[in-house]
Amino acid sequence: MAKDVQPIFILPEGTRRNSGRNAQRNNIMAAKLVAETVRTTLGPKGMDKMLVDSMGDVVVTNDGVTILKEMHIEHPAAKMIVEVAKTQEDEVGDGTTTAVVLAGELLKKAEDLLDKEIHPTVIVKGYRMAAEKALKLVDEIARPITEKDTELLSKIAQTAMTGKGAEASKEKLSGITVRAVRQVMSENRRIDIEDIKVEKKEGASVEDTELIEGIVLDKERVHSGMPVQVKKANILLIDSALEIKNTETDAKIQITDPKQMQAFIDMEEKMIKGMITKLLNSGANAVFCQKGIDDLAQHFLAKNGVYAVRRVKKSDMEKLAKATGARIVTNLDDLTKKDLGYAALVEESKVGDENMTFVRDCKNAKAVTILVRGSTEHVVEEAERAIVDAIGDLAAALKTGKVVAGAGSGEMELSKRLLNYSESLSGREQLAVRAFAEALEVIPRTLAENAGLDPIDTLTELKSSHEKNKVWAGIDVFTGKVIDAWEAGIIEPAKIKTQAISSASEVATMILRIDDVIASGSSPEPPKPEPGMDMM
Repeated sequence: MAKDVQPIFILPEGTRRNSGRNAQRNNIMAAKLVAETVRTTLGPKGMDKMLVDSMGDVVVTNDGVTILKEMHIEHPAAKMIVEVAKTQEDEVGDGTTTAVVLAGELLKKAEDLLDKEIHPTVIVKGYRMAAEKALKLVDEIARPITEKDTELLSKIAQTAMTGKGAEASKEKLSGITVRAVRQVMSENRRIDIEDIKVEKKEGASVEDTELIEGIVLDKERVHSGMPVQVKKANILLIDSALEIKNTETDAKIQITDPKQMQAFIDMEEKMIKGMITKLLNSGANAVFCQKGIDDLAQHFLAKNGVYAVRRVKKSDMEKLAKATGARIVTNLDDLTKKDLGYAALVEESKVGDENMTFVRDCKNAKAVTILVRGSTEHVVEEAERAIVDAIGDLAAALKTGKVVAGAGSGEMELSKRLLNYSESLSGREQLAVRAFAEALEVIPRTLAENAGLDPIDTLTELKSSHEKNKVWAGIDVFTGKVIDAWEAGIIEPAKIKTQAISSASEVATMILRIDDVIASGSSPEPPKPEPGMDMM
């Protein structure tokens, strides 16, 4: 009779382990659930989600990445899908739902192949081949765009805003975003989205949103005696305090006579007066200070009709420099007229219930502000998200210089061409490439489902249009008909597609390669004190 074998524990107590097909199924299930959550938000007829956190704060949105960030997902595989959305947001600023839904569908198709006993590494290889080919195909079908194509740029912005809360005002908002992006674009077609400041204030309606060729600061002037507005402003940006500096070391000053005290005060006053005189001599009549402004300095500035703002954020100082052409000065001794910037108007204006400082009509401003308005906090926030998505799309389109049509047309064309490509392959990878091609159909299918259309009929009609070489045949979700998406003005940057395909395929292959999930046990609780013992 065999002796009882002592079990060997190599992992700490409480560790959970899931391996083989079970681990794969669990991971795929979690990823599919995340995709399913945001899937209903895709397209112009996508619905919104209301997210309520533990504090009772409410977010109403259909922005994929916002939903996933607010959901606080715990499952490790599901977290990897959330990363896809975050990457898409950082790289393009839009298309987060597309990327997540595609990743979920790739895993769903892979599950069918796993059930047919196809090894995960074969599927991974096929997916990689398909993704590479798809990226080349996007490049082939994409059309060029430049900053001069204002009509096309406006269509890109409108496409990004369709289906979002700000859709009713998309024509006005698209015009604003196009002007903003073209304004901050440098000669070598470089666009830094950070140069477009989006400031939001509730009150008024979304239609009252405006573009300021300059900067809006959530600050008011430091002294009530200062002018409310300064025309033809010569702007000084200073990143040191307009105050008397304290000594670096601890110093003691002994005063034996009240006169000495008075001399001490007089000296301080003289030093501050000297600072302000240097400032005034340069011709500055609007001052933006990154640090504090002494009460006495405020008095002298007000007396001389200078508009001043203090404690301006470093990022806002940099934007002011780009907008007005001013140089940020640290030492007033080196101040010259060349360091000053220009704006046609600097004024304090009441927006909602707060006073804000507007720096308007700068010459050739390379930093601008979009002041977003809306009736309530939630409306303003959703309008801001729509504008940020549109800015991201415009920047991505101009950076790569390539655009494609939307409405599911691009995905359908890629699916058709990938199926043709799969027939040129031998071996089991062919099945994985076919699965990838079929997974791309999830985008037009979801658009149809969200619009209440029959997905089978719609996809059949779409496929037959693409077989007739109608590259941009897409779905009109409002009529249910197949249309030429390019003619209909549904335009997106090619970067949305390439980024979504590469991110979704990479995360799907990573999840497929996992066959063992080892989760540590929860940390042991600290020992409880014995009765009668005081807790420290």
